[in-house]
Amino acid sequence: MDSPYGIASIWEQGDALIKGVAIMLLLMSIASWWVIVVRAWGLWRLRRPAQGLNDFWHAQSFAEGLRTLGEDRSTPFRHLAEEGQAALDHHSNHKDDLHGHLPLADWLTACLRGSIDESAERLQRGLAILASVGSTAPFVGLFGTVWGIYHALVGIGVSGQASIDKVAGPVGEALIMTAFGLAVAIPAVLGYNALTRANKGVLNKLNRFAHQLHAYFITGSPMQNKGSITKLSARKEG
Repeated sequence: MDSPYGIASIWEQGDALIKGVAIMLLLMSIASWWVIVVRAWGLWRLRRPAQGLNDFWHAQSFAEGLRTLGEDRSTPFRHLAEEGQAALDHHSNHKDDLHGHLPLADWLTACLRGSIDESAERLQRGLAILASVGSTAPFVGLFGTVWGIYHALVGIGVSGQASIDKVAGPVGEALIMTAFGLAVAIPAVLGYNALTRANKGVLNKLNRFAHQLHAYFITGSPMQNKGSITKLSARKEG
């Protein structure tokens, strides 16, 4: 026999507002977990290209170095290298354009920084959803809690007695909404923090790789730092 205070019974006796709050929290939970899974899978796929950064500089040619970064051209590291080569070729073949009057070092810096910014935007997609869910879900659950308590007080006023059978259902709704709100918010906050930290690590590697690429394209030899592009490391993080 089903308990009269179980989840199913509470759902059946809940009004439209409580059901609406529960559905809203459920949708927020689905959205946050979707972002966490998709973003985590994307970061996991970057492990092999990131490990290939050292092998890149041991390659005998630029094309061979690209292969060490993986076959997927959408990965940030390969995209950065290809954008740098494309910027070098474009600058050399379009001397009559306005950018042709810019020093090659400045043109490469702008193109490499633009590639890093594009990668940062892709890495941060969906994080706003996690931030929003993490900050609002507890208050949505609290709203359901307040409404459940109000329901309990109305039940007491209508019946004229504060017996447990009159208030157990509405109070149960209130407690469940509180727990549901926290259950939605906590994974969103933890996921946001973990993904932000992982993205920061990827961006740091991209910045270091950009310095090395800049030195390679300008002087033909990779270097750890290049004074003319120190502004790359000072880019604004989203």
